[in-house]
Amino acid sequence: MTTQPCPSPEPSRTAARGPDGPSGPTSASGPHGPDTADARLRAEALTLRYGRRTVVEDLDLVVPPGSFTVVIGPNACGKSTLLRSLARLLPPASGTVVLDGRDIAAYPPKEAARRLGLLPQTAAAPEGITVAELASRGRYAHQRVLRQWSRADERAVLDALAATGVADLAARRVEELSGGQRQRVWIAMVLAQETPLVLLDEPTTYLDIAHQIEVLNLLHDLHRRGRTVVAVLHDLNHAARYASHVVAMRDGRIVASGAPKDTITSGLVDEVFGLPNVVIPDPETGTPLVVPTDTRVRGTETGA
Repeated sequence: MTTQPCPSPEPSRTAARGPDGPSGPTSASGPHGPDTADARLRAEALTLRYGRRTVVEDLDLVVPPGSFTVVIGPNACGKSTLLRSLARLLPPASGTVVLDGRDIAAYPPKEAARRLGLLPQTAAAPEGITVAELASRGRYAHQRVLRQWSRADERAVLDALAATGVADLAARRVEELSGGQRQRVWIAMVLAQETPLVLLDEPTTYLDIAHQIEVLNLLHDLHRRGRTVVAVLHDLNHAARYASHVVAMRDGRIVASGAPKDTITSGLVDEVFGLPNVVIPDPETGTPLVVPTDTRVRGTETGA
């Protein structure tokens, strides 16, 4: 298969764990994460608004380098808004996003896209585009006047298609695919971008449980190879199992951050989600496993 670049705007296994950040969760009043001097990506006094509505206010965040950072929190708490701003899709009302020691807004678009890739929550492919063509758009940031499509680009796309399990769909049109297949193609595009930082907003959306685990294993593998991965996830048990660093948000603020064992606790889950629960060790990994207790289901019920 030979893919061809499609000029476009900038695209929007359980194993040894990576660095776990601080030894315990930090409070909402201070910086969240390790020493800012070590971080490639951080936010300083960040306030984000849609019109007059403030969604995130005076937020400090440090993404540990080489981490698999997962952002958790209830709906409408500002998780996706924060991710959009970290990827420079949403300019701050005040404060700064710093990428590699520089205000992210100061980078030319292609240079920023060579450093950081984003899979947004919703994405629409042009009508008629094939899987291979969409994945090849991840190479847009690497194209220059004197450097067009190369063997390195071809290899990056093929590797991304193989890693996400869609290589056999390369010639298919994206609109012919199921929702889960489309999601994996979008992830392939981000992987083909080959950035050291990868941001994903709910990457397991539309996927059945088997493919959710495949995607999370893939992201964890990227983390083990040295990439910094930041993902918004709704499933607390997935966050606990795969993340090396967890950021918990509520009402546009960070209420805790740190290693999963220190942040995904019964008290925090109750505080952030209003969900009575117990947290027990996952029998497979030993990581926290959240079990809701406010349920009418008791034991095994039969009947209609």
